[in-house]
Amino acid sequence: MPNLSNRKIAILTESGFEEVELTSPLQALQEAGATVQVVSPQQSTVRGMKNHDWSIDVPVDLNISQANAEDFDGLLLPGGVFNPDQLRMNQQAIDFIKAFFEAGKPVAAICHGPQSLITAGVVKGRRLTSYPSIAVDLINAGAEWSDAEVIVDQGLVTSRKPDDLPAFNRKMVEEFAEGVHAGQHT
Repeated sequence: MPNLSNRKIAILTESGFEEVELTSPLQALQEAGATVQVVSPQQSTVRGMKNHDWSIDVPVDLNISQANAEDFDGLLLPGGVFNPDQLRMNQQAIDFIKAFFEAGKPVAAICHGPQSLITAGVVKGRRLTSYPSIAVDLINAGAEWSDAEVIVDQGLVTSRKPDDLPAFNRKMVEEFAEGVHAGQHT
């Protein structure tokens, strides 16, 4: 497994994230040696969901108002239905996402997570996957969508659902280890 001991990764989330889509990648990043910070519009905690019910509370390390993409080497966007929907309505969150693409830094998004990428305007001409219910949204935004376990496109890693987490985590760690991708720019 690639070593991320010199990498700092942001997990951008709101309440309503799918629990395992945050906890599993977080564990994979930490096991690879990354320093990980949860970034959110919320001040203290965000609440996850599991099987359509509220579940765990996760501490917020950094409020989005103080977050700067320059301080991070990669970005993870967990899924869940409510999480990306709320992030899409927060201009600071959208600007934070855009900054990773502008700098060519790797980004990983799973399930409904790519919805935020649509609002950030970074999917046109990109190959990706997602939860099937948002495929039409991604296609209408100019993405080339495929029903695949994991897709990597110039530093952008996407997967469909929790069952894809082993492949998603593996590719996410690889891309974060590679660092800046020239083709990632918006």
